[in-house]
Amino acid sequence: MAGGGGGGGGGKPEEPQPHPPKEQLPNISFCITSPPPWHEAILLGFQHYLVMLGTTVLIPTALVPQMGGGNKEKAQVIQTLLLVAGLNTLLQSLFGTRLPAVIGGSYTFVPTTISIILAGRFSDNPDPVERFKKIMRAIQGSLIVASTLQIVLGFSGLWRNVTRFLTPLSAVPLVALVGFGLYELGFPGVAKCVEIGLPELIILVFVSQYMPHVIKSGRHVFDRFAVIFSVVIVWIYAHLLTVGGAYNGAAPKTQNTCRTDRAGLIDAAPWIRVPYPFQWGAPSFDAGEAFAMMMASFVALVESTGAFIAVSRYASATPMPPSVLSRGVGWQGVAILLSGLFGTVNGSSVSIENAGLLALTRVGSRRVVQISAGFMIFFSILGVGGLSFLQFCNLNSFRTKFILGFSVFLGLSVPQYFNEYTAINGYGPVHTGARWFNDIVNVPFSSEAFVAGCVAYFLDNTLHRKDSAIRKDRGKQWWDKFRSFKGDTRSEEFYSLPFNLNKYFPSV
Repeated sequence: MAGGGGGGGGGKPEEPQPHPPKEQLPNISFCITSPPPWHEAILLGFQHYLVMLGTTVLIPTALVPQMGGGNKEKAQVIQTLLLVAGLNTLLQSLFGTRLPAVIGGSYTFVPTTISIILAGRFSDNPDPVERFKKIMRAIQGSLIVASTLQIVLGFSGLWRNVTRFLTPLSAVPLVALVGFGLYELGFPGVAKCVEIGLPELIILVFVSQYMPHVIKSGRHVFDRFAVIFSVVIVWIYAHLLTVGGAYNGAAPKTQNTCRTDRAGLIDAAPWIRVPYPFQWGAPSFDAGEAFAMMMASFVALVESTGAFIAVSRYASATPMPPSVLSRGVGWQGVAILLSGLFGTVNGSSVSIENAGLLALTRVGSRRVVQISAGFMIFFSILGVGGLSFLQFCNLNSFRTKFILGFSVFLGLSVPQYFNEYTAINGYGPVHTGARWFNDIVNVPFSSEAFVAGCVAYFLDNTLHRKDSAIRKDRGKQWWDKFRSFKGDTRSEEFYSLPFNLNKYFPSV
């Protein structure tokens, strides 16, 4: 009997084989250079616009009233932020990394911006609108100076020399905590109006994860357009609650959060308005505030490095060569410069929310993001996975487990301490007479991705790194194989500049 061993029956059942590492993410419907049909691309682009619109509205809504501005100024800042986000997204997708990355407003710059708002030299102005403009000009000056940091590091190639030492092991905490770092804004934001936020969350999960298995149409309608479905359903539900009088006797805070008629933006926004540079006046400059904003810019640089890596993964692209990542950082510096010139009240970075949408829809097309940039520009004028990189690492190595666990723990723990200390005392752990120095120290240590990424990068490149076996544990041999243009036509296709622009903006 074939198989030789005693007893009846067939041989021993074959053991399932482990999944091999995938240098590109499988099961992506449309990758960077394979766009969906135009009707789908337009809907997907509008969906990206809806996702980034949340950040675009929230940041000015929180900051403009503190500056002295009203609904009119808030609407103008939102229009400006949309226009600049659209321009920066186009520039990044055409000339930067050429990834489907949305460049929008960043929460990283908010603490430094608030520090400028609270500066004593603005408190004696009785006219709130004039106070708003003076603070805006000070923020603009700081952003213009801060943009030079990323422009120099990116276009000179200095950041390339840093990122070439990145490995899958050191990238995991950086990429993972770029997304995990939003946990403070997640359910706390839902809980502000739980009767609307919780149904939105449940509907999004149901439509994207369960409906494709319940209704098997084969056209990926529900999983691909889950955000549009859930937003439309919940907005109608929220509007019915509003017109039905559900919040008539509620507290003012509840009404502002839950009602659909309390934003005040539609009435305040002009029908047609084109934002333009220096619309608030000539920028003003303060050395301390500029240095503090430069530190925020550096933190945004580190976070965006992780976001770029996540976007390339979700778009099923090969790992980025360090030169392309450095080029993308340079163009992000240009994005911060445009934010300063136009006056958006904060700086720009890669939108991790939109990177998550790439994973949700499994559509990594560059054209879709460029269409979303068109929506941003249009509506600005018309007023009204990071853990997947662990597959490349040896998880049986105590070195890998130590670096991963220690960096993630500190990445969550240290910012939590800084944020709790600030919430209780009204200022950070570093509290000296120099406000700009306080921001330089407190802001980076309040970023989960920055702390975890720096710890993992340091440990991975210093802890027994020269041992030949360690190289395989780190997963570096996989990235070395794919992160070079030479001999890799896919990287050439994904990341090379169009229109022969390499002549003018060569890869650094």
